[in-house]
Amino acid sequence: MKKVLLGLCALCLVAFVSCKEDATSKIKDENVAEAAKRDANSAKFPVLEFEKAEHDFGQLEARKNVETIFSYKNTGEAPLVITNISSSCGCTIPKDWSREPLAPGKSGQFTVKFNGSGSGNVSKTVTVTANTEKGSERVRIKAFVKPDPNAPKKAAPKKIASPAPAPALAPAPAPAKVVKSSTQPGHEGHNHD
Repeated sequence: MKKVLLGLCALCLVAFVSCKEDATSKIKDENVAEAAKRDANSAKFPVLEFEKAEHDFGQLEARKNVETIFSYKNTGEAPLVITNISSSCGCTIPKDWSREPLAPGKSGQFTVKFNGSGSGNVSKTVTVTANTEKGSERVRIKAFVKPDPNAPKKAAPKKIASPAPAPALAPAPAPAKVVKSSTQPGHEGHNHD
Protein backbone atom coordinates (compact mmCIF):
# COMPACT_ATOMS: atom_id res chain seq x y z
CA MET A 1 0.00 0.00 0.00
CA LYS A 2 2.89 2.33 0.84
CA LYS A 3 4.45 1.63 -2.57
CA VAL A 4 1.21 2.53 -4.37
CA LEU A 5 0.87 5.79 -2.45
CA LEU A 6 4.52 6.67 -3.06
CA GLY A 7 4.11 5.94 -6.78
CA LEU A 8 1.06 8.22 -7.01
CA CYS A 9 2.95 11.06 -5.30
CA ALA A 10 5.86 10.69 -7.71
CA LEU A 11 3.51 10.71 -10.70
CA CYS A 12 1.80 13.93 -9.50
CA LEU A 13 5.18 15.58 -8.95
CA VAL A 14 6.33 14.71 -12.46
CA ALA A 15 3.04 16.02 -13.96
CA PHE A 16 3.30 19.39 -12.19
CA VAL A 17 6.99 19.94 -12.95
CA SER A 18 6.81 18.90 -16.62
CA CYS A 19 4.40 21.76 -17.51
CA LYS A 20 7.01 24.49 -17.90
CA GLU A 21 5.03 26.61 -20.35
CA ASP A 22 4.10 30.05 -18.95
CA ALA A 23 0.32 30.65 -19.04
CA THR A 24 0.78 34.41 -19.54
CA SER A 25 2.38 33.78 -22.92
CA LYS A 26 -0.93 32.38 -24.22
CA ILE A 27 -2.88 35.64 -23.57
CA LYS A 28 -3.29 37.83 -26.65
CA ASP A 29 -2.99 41.60 -26.25
CA GLU A 30 -6.08 42.31 -28.39
CA ASN A 31 -8.21 40.11 -26.10
CA VAL A 32 -6.97 42.04 -23.06
CA ALA A 33 -7.91 45.36 -24.68
CA GLU A 34 -11.35 44.06 -25.65
CA ALA A 35 -12.00 42.75 -22.13
CA ALA A 36 -10.93 46.07 -20.58
CA LYS A 37 -13.30 47.97 -22.89
CA ARG A 38 -16.16 45.57 -22.08
CA ASP A 39 -15.54 45.88 -18.33
CA ALA A 40 -15.46 49.68 -18.54
CA ASN A 41 -18.81 49.69 -20.37
CA SER A 42 -20.40 47.29 -17.91
CA ALA A 43 -19.75 49.78 -15.11
CA LYS A 44 -21.90 52.35 -16.92
CA PHE A 45 -25.61 52.29 -16.13
CA PRO A 46 -28.55 54.25 -17.42
CA VAL A 47 -30.08 56.67 -14.93
CA LEU A 48 -33.86 57.08 -14.96
CA GLU A 49 -34.70 60.63 -13.92
CA PHE A 50 -38.37 61.64 -13.62
CA GLU A 51 -39.69 65.13 -14.27
CA LYS A 52 -41.91 64.55 -11.22
CA ALA A 53 -41.88 61.57 -8.86
CA GLU A 54 -45.42 62.14 -7.52
CA HIS A 55 -48.68 63.38 -9.01
CA ASP A 56 -51.56 64.65 -6.88
CA PHE A 57 -54.99 64.47 -8.55
CA GLY A 58 -56.46 66.58 -5.74
CA GLN A 59 -60.12 65.93 -4.82
CA LEU A 60 -61.97 63.42 -6.99
CA GLU A 61 -65.53 62.25 -7.21
CA ALA A 62 -65.77 58.54 -6.43
CA ARG A 63 -65.33 56.26 -9.45
CA LYS A 64 -64.12 59.11 -11.70
CA ASN A 65 -61.42 57.96 -14.16
CA VAL A 66 -58.38 60.23 -14.34
CA GLU A 67 -54.91 59.87 -15.81
CA THR A 68 -51.54 61.58 -15.79
CA ILE A 69 -48.32 61.37 -17.78
CA PHE A 70 -44.96 60.73 -16.14
CA SER A 71 -42.07 62.03 -18.26
CA TYR A 72 -38.54 60.76 -17.76
CA LYS A 73 -35.05 61.16 -19.18
CA ASN A 74 -32.08 58.82 -19.41
CA THR A 75 -29.30 60.86 -17.77
CA GLY A 76 -26.92 57.89 -17.58
CA GLU A 77 -24.18 56.67 -19.90
CA ALA A 78 -25.87 53.54 -21.27
CA PRO A 79 -29.13 52.85 -23.13
CA LEU A 80 -32.19 52.58 -20.84
CA VAL A 81 -34.48 49.58 -21.27
CA ILE A 82 -37.78 49.54 -19.36
CA THR A 83 -38.92 45.93 -19.08
CA ASN A 84 -42.10 46.44 -17.02
CA ILE A 85 -44.23 49.02 -15.25
CA SER A 86 -46.63 47.77 -12.58
CA SER A 87 -48.84 49.26 -9.89
CA SER A 88 -49.59 48.37 -6.30
CA CYS A 89 -53.32 47.98 -7.05
CA GLY A 90 -55.61 47.00 -9.92
CA CYS A 91 -57.28 50.42 -9.74
CA THR A 92 -54.08 52.01 -11.11
CA ILE A 93 -53.03 51.07 -14.64
CA PRO A 94 -49.72 52.12 -16.22
CA LYS A 95 -49.67 52.05 -20.02
CA ASP A 96 -48.07 53.39 -23.22
CA TRP A 97 -44.36 53.01 -22.47
CA SER A 98 -41.69 52.20 -25.04
CA ARG A 99 -39.97 48.87 -24.78
CA GLU A 100 -37.18 50.03 -27.12
CA PRO A 101 -33.80 51.08 -25.68
CA LEU A 102 -33.65 54.81 -24.87
CA ALA A 103 -30.27 56.37 -25.68
CA PRO A 104 -28.47 58.52 -23.09
CA GLY A 105 -29.84 62.07 -23.06
CA LYS A 106 -33.17 61.06 -24.65
CA SER A 107 -36.63 61.33 -23.02
CA GLY A 108 -39.73 59.17 -22.82
CA GLN A 109 -43.06 58.99 -21.02
CA PHE A 110 -45.82 56.69 -19.84
CA THR A 111 -49.42 57.17 -18.75
CA VAL A 112 -50.97 56.14 -15.44
CA LYS A 113 -54.75 55.77 -15.23
CA PHE A 114 -56.59 55.74 -11.87
CA ASN A 115 -60.25 54.71 -11.61
CA GLY A 116 -61.14 56.71 -8.48
CA SER A 117 -61.82 53.75 -6.22
CA GLY A 118 -61.42 53.95 -2.47
CA SER A 119 -62.38 56.82 -0.22
CA GLY A 120 -60.52 59.52 1.62
CA ASN A 121 -56.78 59.91 1.08
CA VAL A 122 -55.57 57.37 -1.47
CA SER A 123 -51.93 56.79 -2.47
CA LYS A 124 -50.70 54.27 -5.06
CA THR A 125 -47.16 53.28 -6.06
CA VAL A 126 -46.08 52.59 -9.64
CA THR A 127 -42.87 50.55 -10.02
CA VAL A 128 -40.74 50.92 -13.16
CA THR A 129 -38.48 47.91 -13.73
CA ALA A 130 -35.45 48.84 -15.84
CA ASN A 131 -31.76 48.14 -16.35
CA THR A 132 -30.74 50.89 -13.92
CA GLU A 133 -28.22 50.22 -11.16
CA LYS A 134 -31.02 49.72 -8.58
CA GLY A 135 -33.13 47.66 -11.00
CA SER A 136 -36.37 49.52 -10.28
CA GLU A 137 -37.61 53.06 -9.69
CA ARG A 138 -40.89 54.24 -8.17
CA VAL A 139 -43.36 57.06 -8.76
CA ARG A 140 -46.59 57.71 -6.84
CA ILE A 141 -50.04 59.06 -7.44
CA LYS A 142 -52.33 60.35 -4.74
CA ALA A 143 -55.81 61.79 -4.46
CA PHE A 144 -58.60 62.55 -2.02
CA VAL A 145 -61.60 60.49 -3.16
CA LYS A 146 -64.91 61.93 -2.02
CA PRO A 147 -67.50 59.45 -0.76
CA ASP A 148 -69.95 58.26 -3.42
CA PRO A 149 -73.33 59.92 -2.70
CA ASN A 150 -75.12 57.11 -4.59
CA ALA A 151 -73.50 54.31 -2.67
CA PRO A 152 -75.83 52.39 -0.37
CA LYS A 153 -75.50 53.56 3.18
CA LYS A 154 -73.91 51.10 5.46
CA ALA A 155 -76.18 50.31 8.35
CA ALA A 156 -74.79 51.04 11.74
CA PRO A 157 -73.77 47.85 13.44
CA LYS A 158 -76.64 46.47 15.44
CA LYS A 159 -76.09 46.31 19.12
CA ILE A 160 -76.84 42.95 20.54
CA ALA A 161 -78.96 43.37 23.61
CA SER A 162 -77.33 41.85 26.58
CA PRO A 163 -79.47 39.23 28.27
CA ALA A 164 -81.59 40.48 31.15
CA PRO A 165 -80.06 39.78 34.49
CA ALA A 166 -81.46 36.71 36.16
CA PRO A 167 -83.92 37.49 38.95
CA ALA A 168 -82.36 37.46 42.34
CA LEU A 169 -82.96 34.18 44.02
CA ALA A 170 -83.61 33.84 47.68
CA PRO A 171 -80.66 32.36 49.43
CA ALA A 172 -80.87 28.64 49.72
CA PRO A 173 -81.76 27.47 53.20
CA ALA A 174 -78.88 26.11 55.16
CA PRO A 175 -78.89 22.35 55.35
CA ALA A 176 -80.48 21.04 58.47
CA LYS A 177 -78.08 19.89 61.09
CA VAL A 178 -78.22 16.17 61.52
CA VAL A 179 -78.29 15.14 65.09
CA LYS A 180 -76.97 11.74 65.86
CA SER A 181 -78.17 9.96 68.81
CA SER A 182 -77.24 6.63 70.14
CA THR A 183 -79.59 3.72 70.29
CA GLN A 184 -77.43 1.68 72.55
CA PRO A 185 -78.74 1.00 76.00
CA GLY A 186 -77.33 3.40 78.50
CA HIS A 187 -76.41 6.01 75.90
CA GLU A 188 -79.79 7.54 75.22
CA GLY A 189 -79.73 11.32 74.73
CA HIS A 190 -76.02 11.52 74.11
CA ASN A 191 -74.82 12.91 70.84
CA HIS A 192 -72.04 11.06 69.18
CA ASP A 193 -70.55 13.30 66.51
